[in-house]
Amino acid sequence: MAQAIGYVTETENGFAGQLTMMSLKKRIVILQNNKKEADRQPDYRVYTEDKVEIGGGWNRIGKASGNPYISLTFAAPELGSRKIYANLGPASGQEKEGVSAILWNPED
Repeated sequence: MAQAIGYVTETENGFAGQLTMMSLKKRIVILQNNKKEADRQPDYRVYTEDKVEIGGGWNRIGKASGNPYISLTFAAPELGSRKIYANLGPASGQEKEGVSAILWNPED
């Protein structure tokens, strides 16, 4: 079962919201990477409100559903030695349109 570790709202340049995990609660922005030059580079870059880059996001299409989503990877000392993988997609049960959930996608 996927667990939401944050919620964001769509903005002009990407998304803005909050990443919440156990003792970590940070406002974040997920901005389009307008300087992308190669497929390996992220389509989005993730920053804290302090403008510290903590991750990236790649546009993907679901194999079974065919629906678009964003695959996120977070890495920062505050998160420990392992990367955190998540998917960004529409949040179920949210009344407001444009709200997306950051769903933890454990590697193990």
